[in-house]
Amino acid sequence: MPTVADIRSHDDADRPLTFLTAYDAPTAAAVDDAGVDMILVGDSVGNTMLGYDSTLPVTVEEILSHTGAVTRATEDALVIADMPFMSYGADPNDAIETAGRMLKEAGAQAVKHESGPNTIELTKRLVQNGIPVMAHLGLSPQKVNETGDLTRRATESDEADEILELAKAHEAAGAFALLLEHIPANVAKHVTDAIDIPTIGIGAGPKVSGQGLIITDVLGVGDWVPPFAKQYADVQSEMEAGIEAYMEDVKSGSFPAEDHYVQAEIDGWE
Repeated sequence: MPTVADIRSHDDADRPLTFLTAYDAPTAAAVDDAGVDMILVGDSVGNTMLGYDSTLPVTVEEILSHTGAVTRATEDALVIADMPFMSYGADPNDAIETAGRMLKEAGAQAVKHESGPNTIELTKRLVQNGIPVMAHLGLSPQKVNETGDLTRRATESDEADEILELAKAHEAAGAFALLLEHIPANVAKHVTDAIDIPTIGIGAGPKVSGQGLIITDVLGVGDWVPPFAKQYADVQSEMEAGIEAYMEDVKSGSFPAEDHYVQAEIDGWE
């Protein structure tokens, strides 16, 4: 099992790290069996699994529940719980307590938060309390009401400079890794070269320490895959085909067949 210390000291020259989301026990077991290094129980559960239009409605209790399901099915991967919207930005003491619940109650080994100037000191305090932190820079879905969209970030020098400085600040505060989402590849490379902790890219090009994706994008579940992702399977079509076949068998009377039930030898119940 990779530990936080293992991830922090990862040598980029060895091999790229692998990072996927998972939200339930069966998926987590499959991801873990495949040998993925890190599993994120992301607040993306909101729009991938829970039917929300964005990540904003996701609650602490929902993340705790899904994280528990993932950790119970995981033996090797490092499980990271996401901090949902408004669970860490207001009161640092409440944020520390919430992050602690992710480890103590749900069994995660670390937490992730969408990062900014306001999370530098929080990262330091979390680490001081024994809660490992993955920082997250670039596209911040929780800030969609402020930014107005989910387009690529850091395409101008001022925002790229800010991401670089925030990356250095969160490393100094004790973050063990940095997630870089939907930023130009050259910006991600520059940030990766400037810090010692590993970087995980989601839509950030090849010059990072590892690659991450949303599991539904990988498996082809849903109606849309972002341009920076790659679909490796078509599970949605397989699900639909299986459901349609079941319906046809029920309608035709071929299910259940004799193999699917038993008859009890009871007098008068022939």
